[in-house]
Amino acid sequence: MVFDEDGSLDPLLKFVLVAVFAFVLGKMLWTWLTGTATRWITVDLWDLIAGHPWWTGLSVVGALLVFSVVGRLVSLVLGACAYVGPQDLSASVGGASTEVLTFTMRQLSSVSAVGFEQACADLLARDGFGSSRRVGGAGDLGVDVTARDGEGRLLIVQCKQYRNPVGSGHVQQFNGTARPHHGADIPIMVALNGFTQPAVAFAQRHQLILMGGTELRQWAHGQHLYDVLGIASTGP
Repeated sequence: MVFDEDGSLDPLLKFVLVAVFAFVLGKMLWTWLTGTATRWITVDLWDLIAGHPWWTGLSVVGALLVFSVVGRLVSLVLGACAYVGPQDLSASVGGASTEVLTFTMRQLSSVSAVGFEQACADLLARDGFGSSRRVGGAGDLGVDVTARDGEGRLLIVQCKQYRNPVGSGHVQQFNGTARPHHGADIPIMVALNGFTQPAVAFAQRHQLILMGGTELRQWAHGQHLYDVLGIASTGP
């Protein structure tokens, strides 16, 4: 596909365009440097600076502005994404005045592991869950995000931003702490790239809720968590 889900250019196409641009620019610079550049810098440029200092100063300022604009354009083409908070990634839905936090899957895959956990916490807050906060870190014993729904039920969420599907070993570890240690009423494991079949089978036997890429996309795009997971609730 030429464009991503958010309307931006495909990352591979961006890389190719930037690579072609860099090659052409490098070729031009090399030709210039190996040709007349030495004499131009050591003789002509010095004479110009000495003879027209004010004009030279204005030219330098203009060049700096041009470089700044070019740098900004390159940054936009590369499309680097860093999670900077819910206030900067909210979007209007359905033309209504109410704004709702949304993420693209590319944004979720490009942020740091901590950013991914924080994004999940912010999505819970968006859906009206109370006391939503990120608690992941060293010694977290399988909990990255906690929250409570409108009925007071405790959600314990573990977030996995792995490039590959999460295996049953990680799900078994989560099962060993989510309810026994943390007292989860609703244990949820979120995996950016889904789960292996053994992991899914284990989760079904132990009533663990798994959210793979398909469900995560629906949630990130604005659908309520409980609607995505099919969980009945009178709130939030």
